[in-house]
Amino acid sequence: MFSENSIVHSSPRKYFGKDVVISCDLKCFKAWGINERPRVQLSNEEDDYEWLADDELGLAPEESPWTEGDQNKPNPSEEGQVHNKWCVRECERSVMTKPGEPIELQDFSVRIFNIPQGQK
Repeated sequence: MFSENSIVHSSPRKYFGKDVVISCDLKCFKAWGINERPRVQLSNEEDDYEWLADDELGLAPEESPWTEGDQNKPNPSEEGQVHNKWCVRECERSVMTKPGEPIELQDFSVRIFNIPQGQK
């Protein structure tokens, strides 16, 4: 499920030499990272889980235990601290698109299944 009403912040970047756009909802205070966001395991299959919705969670830690290169979760209140390597590789709230492609952010007001329910 994707949110149609999210405020989207986008930054043009180079990624492996290609032009891309990194976008998110700027809710870094709710960004846990793909490896750390609390989840409910649905079966014995390792990848069969659903991430908890934002309202089920408190604030995410200011720093992630995971880094990308030398970069950790940014602090968007500090100038120049938006969309770094951590956002691209670790943040569950961000998406990367080609310039001009539609931007669809996941809607964390509801739980999100890792494996779409029709694909089990």
